[in-house]
Amino acid sequence: MIPLLTAALLLLPGLAAAQPRPFNCVGAEQLEEDVFAIPFARGIAQPREDARSNLDAAAERAKREPERLLCVLGHAGPEEGGAQAGLQLAAKRAGAVAEALAKLGVERDRIRAEARRAAFARGAAPAERSVTVVLLPAAP
Repeated sequence: MIPLLTAALLLLPGLAAAQPRPFNCVGAEQLEEDVFAIPFARGIAQPREDARSNLDAAAERAKREPERLLCVLGHAGPEEGGAQAGLQLAAKRAGAVAEALAKLGVERDRIRAEARRAAFARGAAPAERSVTVVLLPAAP
């Protein structure tokens, strides 16, 4: 099976331009500080307009703390297609948010975009139709 990051890059070839620094997002969904939720409309791969403030806040924090890396975790709800379609939508959402963060001035090599199964999303249905941006703690 193709790793989720690789699958996301295959779906979104423009995102492959910058290779991420060597880090992973295992356990990122367990962190509670410096987490930003980016909402999406059902079945749509682009952030909603009301996501702008959280995108801006995440980008500003990341630019103020350039030693921190970002995990962009895409989610899709169970009502948004089967397992494969949901995973592809989650990957597209994560890629769209990663690209938006890069356009806001965050270095692309600090961002890792991954899809997550809806079962791992915290909260009710709206959280499943979202992307979670997590600023990882700085390495010691």
